[in-house]
Parts: sequence; structure tokens; C-alpha cells
Amino acid sequence: MTLNPEVCYQALLSLDPRFDGKFFVGVTSTRIYCRPVCTARKPHSENCTYYPSAAAAEQAGYRPCLRCRPELAPGNAHIEAHSQLASAAASRIEDGVLDRIGLKSLAEEFHVSERQLRRVIKAEFGVSPVELAQTNRLLTAKRLLTDTNLPVIEVAFASGFNSLRRFNALFMERYRLSPTNLRKNRESVGIPEVLTGELAYRPPMDWQTLLAYLKRWAASGVESIEDNCYLRTINIDGHSGWLSVEPLEQKATLKVRLSAGLAHFFLPVMARLKRLFDLSAHPQLIATCLGDLAAGNPGLRIPGAFDGFEMAVHAVLSQQVSTAAARQLMKRLVNAFGQSIETPYHQLDRIFPTPHKFSHISLGDLAGLGMYRSKAQAILGIASALDQKILVLDPGGDVDQTLDQLKTIPGVGEWTAQYIAMRALAWPDAFPPTDLCLLKATGLTSPSQLRKMAEAWRPWRAYAAMHLWDQCRLLELKKE
Repeated sequence: MTLNPEVCYQALLSLDPRFDGKFFVGVTSTRIYCRPVCTARKPHSENCTYYPSAAAAEQAGYRPCLRCRPELAPGNAHIEAHSQLASAAASRIEDGVLDRIGLKSLAEEFHVSERQLRRVIKAEFGVSPVELAQTNRLLTAKRLLTDTNLPVIEVAFASGFNSLRRFNALFMERYRLSPTNLRKNRESVGIPEVLTGELAYRPPMDWQTLLAYLKRWAASGVESIEDNCYLRTINIDGHSGWLSVEPLEQKATLKVRLSAGLAHFFLPVMARLKRLFDLSAHPQLIATCLGDLAAGNPGLRIPGAFDGFEMAVHAVLSQQVSTAAARQLMKRLVNAFGQSIETPYHQLDRIFPTPHKFSHISLGDLAGLGMYRSKAQAILGIASALDQKILVLDPGGDVDQTLDQLKTIPGVGEWTAQYIAMRALAWPDAFPPTDLCLLKATGLTSPSQLRKMAEAWRPWRAYAAMHLWDQCRLLELKKE
């Protein structure tokens, strides 16, 4: 990323939130780096240097500001091919994937060489993949030390470190203070019952419409929306728990509460929530492209997916039926095959079944829930492809290849594949031109006409679809 010092300095002086997360400023006189929205006293321009990522600033010898907390900056979403690869790989690294599968396997996921992956990440973020992962682990640890009472050893493991000694040494080397000193007078009182954290975003954000959409399709027992709060159960690598998310007043931030049994998965959970709520979006940039379509609500976001398989099942069940009918089918599926769980919320009592679970479920078992056999066949096909790792429904992979793979599964057509790409793959240019609601909202009569109209909305056609769907939703509410 090319950073213009004059533009960056003006953004710093004006505390412009549109630049938050797009660059970081290192102050040579203090050796501290900040977000452009930091409220600390502004340094002289000659003392400022600018970096495309927190990792690049730390590699240059700066330590993070304790006031603006760079670990809370919103992420970046890119559409250009090379930037998309770098951003997608960075998202997977944020999930802690390098600790699990290594750089070679990550490169294979994106169908590129290790050398090419290193090159595009270096070009985009100014550091190597390993350096990016290391900074991400340290900033996650800093967040946990600041926001929770987890013992330091639990913080180390939750942040992806395999050794407390290595964690302490690297923290001291990079930040020039020990983990215990960062906490000052806070005492470790053992693992708490609930962990808390924050996720930032670029305003504006239409939280109410996002919740309304998620509520329409919430899987009973797994997800629930109560007042202004999103609730759900979680299963990661066989470890189960729950979370809640709600906005903080007067801050462009979401507050997350997570059951403490999932402390070691804090990093991937927060990364999944960023995708679920589309927190890396650039609302003003998207609204400018969409013009009049987005003028009335530039903060509209695309609901993503906390779990790609769960979202794909929802997409299949939604084919050519009403919302109420799809929700009823999802409820039956969850009650029949979901694992029971105890949570503080009476409405959350099920874990959504994993793809592997469906290897023991027959076509007749699914069809017996009241769905067409074609839908049951599609769900089993997707589950099998995921379980065998033939298919990956996470952001960052080859979108065209994934779309082709999905459409080879009986019962998965163009609409379903595009909808999965929009939400599970977080692809901002996904667009289902056969959707009847989109045709109705635009007053067009054929998918070819809609496809031609949508060319003007590239590369943000998924956001255009959300605006058109929201128009339909508001019309339905008026009729009621």
C-alpha cells in the first residue's frame, strides 16, 4: 500500500475514522505507534512515519499505544486480485492457521506457491506471513491482558504461544514491558466465567437492520436476537460454549462476551465475528460506488457466516420456500441432530451439527423432517465435500473454483451458490440475478436484464443485493 505522508498526517490531525485500520503512525520521538484516530497529543509531522499494518510498525521497532490500542483497529477488505489474496491470507493467519497447518498448506489453500504468498503479503502489509502472525499473537495477548483477568499462562496459550517462556521474552522484547507490568494492579483471579472483548468498525453501521436480517434466519436453539444483542452457541474443534455481541454506546465498537471455556479459541472466535458482522467494510467507499441505491443507508452491512456449513444448510433450506417454512425446517434439523448444551440463556440449547455428523445421517432421515429429497441430497453432498476437505467454505479461497464445486453438488444451483459466496465466502461481488425479490425491487422481468444492470455496481454487487432486499423487507413491514 502506498501511503502519502501529507494525506496521512491530515487524517491523523482530523481523527478521520475512514482511515482507521488503513494505516498506523509511528512517532519517532516516543517510539510508539498509533491509530489515526488516537486522541493523544499530536506529534509534529517530521516525527511521523506511516505503516500499512501494525506488524510493519512493530517490525520497525515501535510499540503499540496504550491509549488508542492498535489491536482494536478495524480490518481491511480489498477487491483487487493481489490485495484480495493478501487480505484473505491475513484473515486466515488471524484465525491462527499458521500454528496449525503451516505456511505451505496455507499457500496450497489459495493455489499459489509459498514464495508468491510471502511476496503479496509483504507488498500489502510490509512484513512476512510469520511476522504478521507473530504480531497478531502479541496484540491478541495484549488485548486479553488488558480486558480480562485470565492468568498470564492462559493468555499465552489463548494467543497461540506454545511456551510461556517464549511469550514473556517476546512480549518484553517487542513492547519493553512484561505482561504482568501491563496489568499494573489488576490481579489474576483464575479463569473467569466470562471473557470480554471489543471489535471496532468504520461507521456508519446499521446494526438494527443487520440484526433484523439475522433474526429472520436464526437457527432456533443455536442463534437468538434479544433486544439489541446477538447470541449464539459455538463449537470449535470439539469445544463448545456461547457468546453474545452488542454495540457500545457512543463508540464504533461491538462488545463481545464469550464463555471462558473457549478462552484458547479467543482469536479465531473474534476473527469469525468480524466476518459475521462485516466489520472490515468501508461504508463510504461502497456507498460512493452504489450511488442512489445506498444513499439512504450507507451503513448497511452484509451478514456473513460464523460457520460456513451452517450458513450453507440455511441457503439450501431457503430455496423456493417462505422464510417461516425455512426456519421450521432448520429448527427440526437442529432438534433432531444438534448436540445439547447448557448456557445462561434458555433459548440457546443446541450446537449445530458438524459436517462429519451428517456422514451418519441418511437421505431418508433428512427427508423425514419434511424437506424435499433434493434439498436433503444437497445438504448431504455439501457436508460430505467439507468433511473430506474437498470443499472449503471460508473466506479467501478461489471464489470461481468454489462456485463451480458447489454447482456440481445435486440440488445446488446458481442462486444457492451465489448466496453462499456472498455470506460464507464474504465475497463482495456475489450476486444472484435469478432472485425474485431482486427482480421485483428493480422492476425488471429477466435475470439477464438484472445482470446487465448490476454491472454498474461492481465490485460491490453483494451490497447492492442487500439494499434491494432491504427495500423488499421494508415494503413487507408496511403491508403488515
